[in-house]
Amino acid sequence: MKFSSALFVLLFGISTFLNAQTTEGPSLGNGIFNIVGKDSTFSMKMGLQLQFQGASEWTERNNSFTDAQSQFIIRRARLKFDGFVYSPKLTYKIALGLSNRDMSGASVYTNNAPRYILDAVMKWNFYENFELWFGQTKLPGDMETLTSSGNLQLVDRSLMNKSFGIDRDLGLQLHHEIKFSDKMLLKEAFAISQGEGRNVTSGNFGGYQYTSRLEFYPFGDFIKGGAFIGGDIYREPTPKLALGVAYDFNDNAVKTGSNQGRYMVTDIGFHETDISTLFIDALLKYQGFSLMAEYADRSADDAVAKNSDGTTTGDVVEVGSGFNVQMGYVFENNWEVTGRYSNLNPEKQITGDDVENQYTFGVSKYILGHKLKVQTDLSYLNAKASEDQLMFRLQFAVHF
Repeated sequence: MKFSSALFVLLFGISTFLNAQTTEGPSLGNGIFNIVGKDSTFSMKMGLQLQFQGASEWTERNNSFTDAQSQFIIRRARLKFDGFVYSPKLTYKIALGLSNRDMSGASVYTNNAPRYILDAVMKWNFYENFELWFGQTKLPGDMETLTSSGNLQLVDRSLMNKSFGIDRDLGLQLHHEIKFSDKMLLKEAFAISQGEGRNVTSGNFGGYQYTSRLEFYPFGDFIKGGAFIGGDIYREPTPKLALGVAYDFNDNAVKTGSNQGRYMVTDIGFHETDISTLFIDALLKYQGFSLMAEYADRSADDAVAKNSDGTTTGDVVEVGSGFNVQMGYVFENNWEVTGRYSNLNPEKQITGDDVENQYTFGVSKYILGHKLKVQTDLSYLNAKASEDQLMFRLQFAVHF
């Protein structure tokens, strides 16, 4: 309640300020407002991301798809702030999630607090190409996670990402890049974080989490950071390639998905185990064509949570591997067709889960790039131990 009141006061104050100071705002996609302090000691840009989604799912029974279920949701509704403080070398980013999907996931171990805050991070370019980040933001994991939800090539991320992605955490990150020539580029990132995901309110039940990522660009960087923008909407005039590898180690992790998933609770506290996750990814773009491939592998020292008497609690670390590949082409009229294949291969003897394969075909219309678009996709899910499923989604997205 206090947060909601404070947010209302903030937005009311901003609206009053804008009405008093300006008559024209930035163009669509460049923020609702963009201001610089009178003495140039700070700047702030405020943006708003909205995604409206309709979805239908069918389950296969007796060689036909029945049991249709449909829903309409606000998939994402986010306020975003960024700018600099004191110097352009000290920047910040704040993202607040206001949709039910963004706020859900409260836990008794985080005081049952709604999870409003997505990002709250400062970035300090303290020396040449070195940048120190501190706060809560995405860890340097796989490429699909690092691609903003507003820049996705399909309606949403893949099955592999949902099972093995490590998303956000609170801690420190060091980023650096090396230019070997006019084109050849290497980017490095290393993070030390709390290891239990975002919006942890107190304590640290397990150990710390260590994440590192290397990205190699043999033909130079992509236009406008396009390595993390879905589809080749800028139609790279020359071939561009990004090769990435990331490794995440969560020491004495207490959640089923490293820093994601459920807390593994036992009769004497928390089940703790070391969890390692490896990511390998590659991206190619050229004249509207794009191809992305990702691989993930997760292992744990003791994946099954047990009570003091040796009985299992039912919580199991999501160990196994996954593969994801997607390919698309953006036509000159800004329509794109995309295909994606995702594979999940869990360690069945441990998790009890079977192999899953999902095939997705999508069509997107970029009205103003990713800032204003309509996307739709159709997915077919094949799983050995359960009925096949068919899913259709339609999504309208705007980013002010």
